[in-house]
Amino acid sequence: MHEGRLDPNAPLVLSTHELGRRPGTMRTLRRTVPAPADLGIAVIGVPEGSDLELDLRLEAVMEGVLVSGTVRGRAVGECVRCLTEVTEDVEVEVQELFAYPGKTPAEVGEDDDEVREVAPGELIDLEPTVRDAVVLELPFQPECDGPCQQDYEIGVSERTPGDEGTEEPADPRWSALQGLLEQQPGQTPSDTREKS
Repeated sequence: MHEGRLDPNAPLVLSTHELGRRPGTMRTLRRTVPAPADLGIAVIGVPEGSDLELDLRLEAVMEGVLVSGTVRGRAVGECVRCLTEVTEDVEVEVQELFAYPGKTPAEVGEDDDEVREVAPGELIDLEPTVRDAVVLELPFQPECDGPCQQDYEIGVSERTPGDEGTEEPADPRWSALQGLLEQQPGQTPSDTREKS
């Protein structure tokens, strides 16, 4: 449910006044707006103020206003391996029904109590919808296409099961533990020392 009044000048607040609550009435909207703050996760997100392209359709239905379409932007983050900057184009599909005030979740076909409403002044706030869609699309472990990715792929392809030759030599300070690892089941540490 919506609380308080919306700012009609906010970038992601849209007017549905032209639809006139007449089911079947539709309008398209294409605009570029600045991204809101915190549009992302800890490691990657769409920077505040960067361009978000909206390509939307607003349609009046019996229960409210159905908004559907695409949102495009560019996310910036850090590679989880080498911490270099990673950029990724983001394009997400959005679809949200904004119910007319007074409609119950059952009347608008929603199972839970979280129903977004058309606010006073025939306004809708698209920010929570955009935020949900973008955050779900972002990678939780962004990776760059640079040298660290190539090194990782080469390391994986060279290392085959049973191939001990590609492993780095152990630090001599760990030799006592290495001896324990090489021990056969049932052997005691003294048996291992006798062999060497």
